[in-house]
Amino acid sequence: MKNQITTIAFDADDTLWENEPYFRQAEEKFSVLFSHLPADDVIKQLFDIEMENLKMYGYGIKGFMLCMVETLAKLSGDQIDKNLITKIFEIGHELLQKPIILLEGIEETLQHLHGKYRLVMATKGDLLDQERKLEKSGLAKYFHHIEIMSDKQPANYRKLIQHLDCKPENFLMVGNSRKSDILPVLAINAFAVEVTYHTTWIHEAHEDEIVHPNFISVESIDQVIPLL
Repeated sequence: MKNQITTIAFDADDTLWENEPYFRQAEEKFSVLFSHLPADDVIKQLFDIEMENLKMYGYGIKGFMLCMVETLAKLSGDQIDKNLITKIFEIGHELLQKPIILLEGIEETLQHLHGKYRLVMATKGDLLDQERKLEKSGLAKYFHHIEIMSDKQPANYRKLIQHLDCKPENFLMVGNSRKSDILPVLAINAFAVEVTYHTTWIHEAHEDEIVHPNFISVESIDQVIPLL
């Protein structure tokens, strides 16, 4: 990888800024609405409904809110409390207003790389929400291109690379999710660096060992710099 890379793409959530802990907190608040049920059962039911709706809603807070409403309907039967609907929207609105907390070392790393490489933000999620977070983060000035992706499969990365007029051997993806940021990129023979994060959504989890010449795992974002 050294001296080959011209374009570096960064995931956003839990790579540039904190995100997943907020959803975990929201799940806990949602589970409390069902005081007669075990919290783990409620959260599992919510996750199952999220997976059923993922192809329709995609990734993001709005889809999460709709899934909470559907979970409420399923768990409540004909006894839906309208006040609980209001509380669900309060949980969602609180998520939308969470502060943007940059992960340690991210701005210093972007400052170092800016001007030396073409920097791209490539992330999944709701368009408006991700644009809002990017604006509030103050990081937009470092990126040549912003790509809000509906999914992160090999075909999505091929399309991105073609759009950037870049070859796989000159492209590096940096992110925390092995399922979304690492494996699809390796599948097209580009380079991928995993920056480990303490909390991962179960849907993004991949515990198997990755053995690939284009893959490196680091513990902090600044460790990407000497790799280049």
